[in-house]
Amino acid sequence: MPRVSAHRSPFSIRWLAAGGAAVVAGVIGVALLLQGGGSACAAPPSTSTKTGKATFYDLAGTSGNCSFEVPADDLYVALGPNQYSEGASCGAYLDVTGPKGKVRVKVFDSCPECAPGHLDLSRTAFKKIGAEVDGIIPIKYKLVSNPGTPAPISVRIKEGASQYWFAARIDNHANLLSSVKVAGPGRSFTAAHRTDFNYWLIDSGAGSGPYKIRITDVYGNTATLSGIDMKPGSVQKTGTRITGGSTTVTSPKKQTKPAASPSASASAKKKATAPSASASTAPSDSSAAPVLESAPSAAEQQPLVDLAAAQPTC
Repeated sequence: MPRVSAHRSPFSIRWLAAGGAAVVAGVIGVALLLQGGGSACAAPPSTSTKTGKATFYDLAGTSGNCSFEVPADDLYVALGPNQYSEGASCGAYLDVTGPKGKVRVKVFDSCPECAPGHLDLSRTAFKKIGAEVDGIIPIKYKLVSNPGTPAPISVRIKEGASQYWFAARIDNHANLLSSVKVAGPGRSFTAAHRTDFNYWLIDSGAGSGPYKIRITDVYGNTATLSGIDMKPGSVQKTGTRITGGSTTVTSPKKQTKPAASPSASASAKKKATAPSASASTAPSDSSAAPVLESAPSAAEQQPLVDLAAAQPTC
């Protein structure tokens, strides 16, 4: 049956150790090692197919814990604490296959009561792969490597940010991010740290802007976004993509649009009823449709991917 969730606030910050080493584990399961100074190493994540179960929910508000606007296609997923990994999974994509077919969903929200392997889908996504009356269905799912995105990379500066406190959300990066660095006018790049509501913060600020923001994903693909202004509450669009098999870099006239900040109740669930940029080339989309099998046992409900066994690369 559809799930009833507890209230979840996107503003409950779990700070990472500043200036020290911290391990963010779980994720869709990359192990990210955040080292002193903010540099990041990451072993490429596994894209093996996993077995689990899916439920669905209706979003009460305008945003999930990842602080993204609702996708235009309404296809998204909430993950349990281990797989949400304090925001490290936000913005990645999963291919999920159920009794009726396959759907691709964006990691958008957290589900505190979901065990590893339990995916809580939007109602729209659930209905594409199963019968709504079933409430719970067996699934196969996998992390998508280098998926296409519906738009180029965008940046949103958070309300309350200033030259003395920097906070930005990055969207449409497609793969898991391993690091974000920011350079204000006349400054060198400074590493930002990620919060569990998916904003990247520099507590001492980064100057008044405009900024250069350098993002790196777990495959080592890097894009540097230039001309990002200190405009809290506005989404600043770029012309850069670093995924989907090719790099597209354009220099459109800068566009900004107001975007509401998630409220404390934004991610509660109801009972189910142009900046210029330069970027490196990303490999092609290697996703394949999973194969549906019988309903999973408790032992089969595994994390999205196992922690990478390979040595991290920097």
